[in-house]
Order: sequence, then C-alpha cells, then structure tokens
Amino acid sequence: MTSTPTTPVSVALLTLGCARNDVDSEELAGRLAADGFALVEDPEDADTVVVNTCGFVDAAKKDSIDTLLAAADLKETGRPQAVVAVGCLAERYGAELATSLPEADAVLGFDDYQDISGRLRSILAGEKPHPHTPQDRRKLLPITPSERQAVADASATTDFRRRLDSGPMAPLKLASGCDRRCTFCAIPMFRGSFVSRRPSDVLLEAQWLAGEGVKELFLVSENSTSYGKDLGDLGLLETMLPELVAVEGIERVRVSYLQPAETRPGLIRAIATTPGVAPYFDLSFQHASATVLRRMRRFGDPDSFLGLLDQARALAPEAGFRSNVIVGFPGETEAEFQTLCDFLVAARLDVTGVFGYSDEDGTEAETFDGKLDEDEIFARVQHLTDLVGELTSERAAERVGSVVEVLVEEIDPDETGDGTVEGRAAQQGPEVDGTTRVVGVPGARIGDMIRAVVIDTDGVDLIAEPAGGE
Repeated sequence: MTSTPTTPVSVALLTLGCARNDVDSEELAGRLAADGFALVEDPEDADTVVVNTCGFVDAAKKDSIDTLLAAADLKETGRPQAVVAVGCLAERYGAELATSLPEADAVLGFDDYQDISGRLRSILAGEKPHPHTPQDRRKLLPITPSERQAVADASATTDFRRRLDSGPMAPLKLASGCDRRCTFCAIPMFRGSFVSRRPSDVLLEAQWLAGEGVKELFLVSENSTSYGKDLGDLGLLETMLPELVAVEGIERVRVSYLQPAETRPGLIRAIATTPGVAPYFDLSFQHASATVLRRMRRFGDPDSFLGLLDQARALAPEAGFRSNVIVGFPGETEAEFQTLCDFLVAARLDVTGVFGYSDEDGTEAETFDGKLDEDEIFARVQHLTDLVGELTSERAAERVGSVVEVLVEEIDPDETGDGTVEGRAAQQGPEVDGTTRVVGVPGARIGDMIRAVVIDTDGVDLIAEPAGGE
C-alpha cells in the first residue's frame, strides 16, 4: 500500500511599510518554509494570506486595512481559506483590530512569530485564536541594556530568512526597538526597547545574503546610531562596517536612520570614508526649530544640524543626505515654521519627506495644547512640499557632470540593442530617494555596478551615460 503525498499548504506574504517589515516578512517566510509551507507570490494561489501590516501613520494604517479587505475578498471567489493580520498594526491594536475587522480570520502579535507555522495550521483547521492584548513592549525587557541582551540571546534564533525579492539589494536588520521618547512617536510602545543584534549574527546573515546574490546591504533599525550601546561598545557600528564590506560578493553597504543628536564624528568618518560604504546620511531631523524640537523631546537647532552636514561634506563632498520633517506640530508658530524652511534652503538635502502632524494614539503629543487647524497644517505642508521639490531638483542638477556608481536594478533594452538600465547611485537609498537611468549600456546585467557620468536630471532622478572605460 502506497501513501499519497500530501500537498503542502501554500502561503502568500504581503508586506507593507518599511524595510524593517520586509526583514520580518522574510524571517516569517524562512520559518514557514522550514516547516513545510509552500511560499507563493500571488495571494490568489495561496491557501492562506498573511498581511504584514504597518501601524506608523494614518495613511499606512489605511493601506494595511485596505490590503486585508482585498485579501479577504479573495476567499469568496478563489483559493484562500484564511487571511491573517500580523505586523505593527496587529501588534498595536490587537483585539480592537480583530473586532473592527471581522473579515480577517486572525490578528497575531509579535509573540506569535516563534510558532507562526502552528498558528497558521490551527487557523486553517477552523480555530479562532484569541487576539493578543496590546501592551507597552518597552516594559517587557529589563531597563538595563546588558540585562536586555541576556533576554534577547535566550530567545534568538539561527533560522535564516527566505528572500521574497530577488533584487540585488536587501535590508539587513541591525537592531530592533527604540529607547527614545519622542512625544509624537508610538513606535517604541509596540516595537519595544532597543536591542542590538550580535555582530557575529549580523555578519553571518550578510554572508548568507551575499550567497543569495545580494550586492548591496541596507542596514536598518529604528535608530542605527544606538547600535552597540547594549553590547558595551557604542562604536561597534564603525568597526563592523569594514567587515561587512569585506564579505565576498558585497559591493556596497548603506546605513539608514541616524539620529542627529547621537551622530558622532567617528560614525560620520566611517560612513564618509570607508571604501564600499555608501557616503549616505539618512538623518532624522524632524524639524529645525530648537523650541519645536524640545516639545518633540528631541535636540538640535539649525546651526548644529548644518554643522553636522558640513562635517560629512568635508570628508565626502558628493555625499547624499535625506531626512523627514513634521509640519504643524502642536504650538508651531509661523516663525518656527519659517526656521524650518530656512534650514532646508541652507541644508541642500537630496531628499526630504514632508509629513503633516496628526495625533498618534497613546503618545504624549496627543495630549498637548496648541493644536493647529487641519487647514493650516495642510497649507504649511503644501508650501514646504513645493519648496522641497524646488530644492531637491536644484540639488540633483548640481550633480550634473559628477561620476556615480550605479547598482543596476532594472534593464530596459532599446530598439538598437544598447540597453538603458535603471538603478541607484550611492546617494540614493532604496525606493524613496529617486533613481539613476544610464543610457547606452550594452550587455548589462541586474546587480552590475556601473561607473557613469550624470548628464541630466528629471526632478530628483538622475540621467547618466557610462564613464570612459565602461
């Protein structure tokens, strides 16, 4: 008597939000694949759809809910039997989300990730798991960083993730959580306290990613400038960057999310001068007015921020800079808003994200007086967005004539057979910083690094041609 092979349960993972969520999804995919699940790209081909949600701002929450509802609709017409919400929105709202979104078959928190396979199998078997009760995850780890590491090490896993994207860039998580107490931000409450990953684990995963064809490592965390503080060495990132660059197959390493008040000269020097590390500074300014920053429970002013930029440019004149700013924070006066505008004119950033303030559940700023009218916030956002558009286009135009190293991510052969490729230069981070289009590159392949000269611009995007010798 022969047994009939069991068809593996198929699962599609849909990811919203930031690069940290991308890593989480790939870690979940690794666990599921190791436990016999079949990973599929199209949710219509899946037995169960897992939506890794984002809970950062209202627009991201809406996108997450819309994605869950669209996946749930597939149960009426196609193969999916269950739709499961995970990620930040699920962790942050738990039972509240489950009640308001009955279309989802389950809402799972971060603590369910260790046994995600068992959770999905029980859901497909008809069980309805009780949604978790959200709590302030900062209280789940000891206050002392060294004690935190002992807890983190005890729960660490050596399971590698499973790549869900075949591109030549991959995010690599340095740490999780955040110890800062910015009055507008809820992330520490649902992501927890800051915990660095061991350098050996980071390097091991970098080697694995290189073996998967990755050429650029995008180092992500909630606050990369804090890396190593709980390991007893705040300069650990500076010493690890050359080791990451030295991994065979890796051609570029990029650091994301630097807190200006914590960005020390040694880290600036390491990013600006280490061969193979992109001279790229993702600085979370949020505002420039010292008084607004104090209300945000942050630190800085135009002079200190400009000094930080000058330090980096003195070491790497062609360095790239991006930031995000919040407009209309409670109590923001016209003079404080003008301080922000003047700072951005002087800063010459490559990319600036502009966000209008909105209350976030459970944050200190939610209780502040002096809330601005929504129409006033909208007007200021529009004004600054228009200004930033002009400034970033001007900054891109300043790069005409410069030589850039472009990581090829897409190829579009033209009618003559000479390829036009699209990718990113060192000053362009993934997805949000624009791209560089290089014309006339025969025989290029995805993952190639092409040396090119910028000949034109299109907004923040660059247009280039191969440099001599290509």
